[in-house]
Amino acid sequence: MAISSFAAAAPATTNPLLRCQLPISTGPVSRIAAFPSNITGGRRSISLISCASSVTQAPPFDANLSSDRVFNFAAGPATLPENVLLKAQSEMYNWGGSGMSVMEMSHRGKEFLSIIQKAESNLRSLLNIPSEYSVLFLQGGATTQFAAVPLNLCKPNNDVDYIITGSWGDKAFKEAAKYCKPKSIWSGKSEKYTKIPNFDALEQTPGARYLHICANETIHGVEFKDYPKPAGENELLIADMSSNFCSKPVDVSKFGIIYAGAQKNVGPSGVTIVIIRSDLIGTAQPSTPIMLDYKIHSENNSLYNTPPCYGIYICGLVFEDLLAQGGLPAVEEKNTQKARILYDAIDESRGFYRCPVEKSVRSKMNVPFTLEKAELEAEFVKEAAKEKMVQLKGHRSVGGMRASIYNAMPLAGVEKLVAFMKDFQAKHDH
Repeated sequence: MAISSFAAAAPATTNPLLRCQLPISTGPVSRIAAFPSNITGGRRSISLISCASSVTQAPPFDANLSSDRVFNFAAGPATLPENVLLKAQSEMYNWGGSGMSVMEMSHRGKEFLSIIQKAESNLRSLLNIPSEYSVLFLQGGATTQFAAVPLNLCKPNNDVDYIITGSWGDKAFKEAAKYCKPKSIWSGKSEKYTKIPNFDALEQTPGARYLHICANETIHGVEFKDYPKPAGENELLIADMSSNFCSKPVDVSKFGIIYAGAQKNVGPSGVTIVIIRSDLIGTAQPSTPIMLDYKIHSENNSLYNTPPCYGIYICGLVFEDLLAQGGLPAVEEKNTQKARILYDAIDESRGFYRCPVEKSVRSKMNVPFTLEKAELEAEFVKEAAKEKMVQLKGHRSVGGMRASIYNAMPLAGVEKLVAFMKDFQAKHDH
């Protein structure tokens, strides 16, 4: 059958994102049914191209568009703002009239340079990053920074201190042992990572090069509400902020390095953001792999090799969205409200639900909880999924439940979860 026959027979549908009529084929040639019948070779303009390229911004939010989406409580990769996804979809085929997708651009072309520069500028605005700090868009996840930090800041015989408040802090500590002399000056492992230490009681190592923390432990749901001050005059504070990055204002000047995987609060997986005081760049150990050397990436403006271009583009859209919400103070206010509603539901359940974390350090991003009747946990997850609430199962290392309520989780999602929790308890608490 000719292509034209399929196209002519296909029912038309209105794509609300492109505002145009697109044919849909239900047959085995659905991949080509959308193309016109007059293709004779060469790069011909077709109706789909002209329609897609005419879109310059995402359409207004339509509740009907989100009716088939779930509330995704995953710890990462995690839910993204719907308006960001819609804008990315509208720009997928032809970004900014360039005639190509962001995924097709040269990372050294003017189009992508404008994308990465704007992303950095907006991130600097969000966090009020001082000019003496460099912003790097890297790859390898925050886990790669467990090695990059000591390799760039330390000599092999340097002492460094780690406060271990959960699994990720522990992994960072163990990785650092390959490149310097780390010391665990406090660990919450014996209490199943449910607390953060009293800073005044910490016995920091004299002359330590840096003090490392994980600002928010994704698995255990423990979050620093304030930050310890390194004891030494030249000692640096280093923070893995992967799971609470851009969830609240932070005084960047207190830190030597802040690093974060993007896939929880600000973008898709594949992008790692490093904010580093510029005078700390350029002293990497000689054996440092070139892709872990901050100097290389700084000198090349994060373009030493091909970066995760599309991921950086999405991060840029998220930064724009956060600024449009009123910046991080406004974002923090929303996050506080969501967390309060969920923790109140747990605490007021008369023990049916329990959060093991000390109240003063409970995370606003990752809320772990257990059921009094552990045998009901599988049913809880299954029934929640039927109500379009997914990824509530706790991390395999700790079990129970975990609701990750990052920036992009709407208040409606938390309210729906709380209502479900109360209904579930009413059915089983007897």
